[in-house]
Amino acid sequence: MHCPFCRYPDSRVVDSRETDDGAAIRRRRSCPECERRFTTLETASLAIIKRSGATEPFSRSKVIDGVRKACSGRPVDEDALARLGQQVEETVRASGAAEIPAHEVGMAILEPLSELDEVAYIRFASVYRNFTSLDDFVIEVAAMRERETAPDPADSGAIPATTALN
Repeated sequence: MHCPFCRYPDSRVVDSRETDDGAAIRRRRSCPECERRFTTLETASLAIIKRSGATEPFSRSKVIDGVRKACSGRPVDEDALARLGQQVEETVRASGAAEIPAHEVGMAILEPLSELDEVAYIRFASVYRNFTSLDDFVIEVAAMRERETAPDPADSGAIPATTALN
């Protein structure tokens, strides 16, 4: 690591700490040449492959900005947007791949957005899935209603253990 003050090509790590819940490492460094100290922040890089084939670094703020547009005029606060952005980033990073297609980022946004605000979900899905007619909206709303009324898989109908013992 080059010293940012004198550009000496080496530095010594004085201290290392995890930050952002282990997503990054903060290192305090010392330059042996000018003896000044500086801090670096190391994160694992994650690239997004756009439809054009170009790649760009993953940006949580871009995710939040896109969702914020879908939530325009809806009762969604900034904290909820920040949590959604973090959840999307965690989902995308959990894939373990260094490069992710942009389509997968969009898919990672849809589920938490549907739980956050149904209207914002429809807005986002209409752009993301390129709705071309009113029928596309009707089909998506019908699918949402079906998911809403579907039985919970965790609720298998079994008698709880405490009831069975009585």
